[in-house]
Amino acid sequence: MIHPTAVVSPKAEIGAEVEIGPYCIIGDDVHIGDRTRLHAHLVIEGPIRIGADNEFYPFCCVGTRCQDLKHSGEPTSVQIGDRNTFREYVSVHRSTNPEIPTRIGSDNSFLAYSHVAHDVVLGNHCILSNCAQLAGHVTIEDYVILSGLSGVHQFCRVGAHVMVGGCTKVVQDVAPYTIVDGTPAQLRGLNLVGLQRRGFSKEEILSLKTAYKTLFLKKESNLSAQIQVLKEMEAAQNGKVQDMLKFLQSSERGFVR
Repeated sequence: MIHPTAVVSPKAEIGAEVEIGPYCIIGDDVHIGDRTRLHAHLVIEGPIRIGADNEFYPFCCVGTRCQDLKHSGEPTSVQIGDRNTFREYVSVHRSTNPEIPTRIGSDNSFLAYSHVAHDVVLGNHCILSNCAQLAGHVTIEDYVILSGLSGVHQFCRVGAHVMVGGCTKVVQDVAPYTIVDGTPAQLRGLNLVGLQRRGFSKEEILSLKTAYKTLFLKKESNLSAQIQVLKEMEAAQNGKVQDMLKFLQSSERGFVR
């Protein structure tokens, strides 16, 4: 179902039951999965692979060249999973590395004016609220919520099940399962409501509370030393706490505290 005013490259591959609305522009090497809907007035450039059951609202701009001034123009790409929603004026840029695409998972919601820059890796079940901005080379794990007008600095990582408050400026890694807020961001506690909604057990939440108190409540203490203290505690045997420790120990930018 392609509207007669849409411009679709003959080099694009369009899946079954795809809807392309008025004045959409679909470029070369664009692969659109089954049952995806493009409402109207949007641009998709390739190389890009889009999965099934995605929905793009008017004035999205997806798969265009990145804004990194060091990029010399070599062909790069975007990869998008299934069942994502892209609201009005969302932009997603191609990567800077020809062999590694900008990657978006499945079941995410991108609200109006949110931006995904080059080389971002974004997981599943995330929400980027209005005007949330991801700089280049950012990693966002699963079930992250970025509130309106928040921004993440390039090369930062945001762990799974994190809630980022409105107008927050993230310039370091954010530990999984936490809430951060402020400019610059500061830890506000565990994302307890989010963890409960995701079905975390009482044992998992109790272990994460112990880990949070050990690692972050003594802000004047050395984080590396506190990690060693936590490793000797029973809570460190919990899988969620182990995930948090792995995340912290692999950081290159330091952490929001």
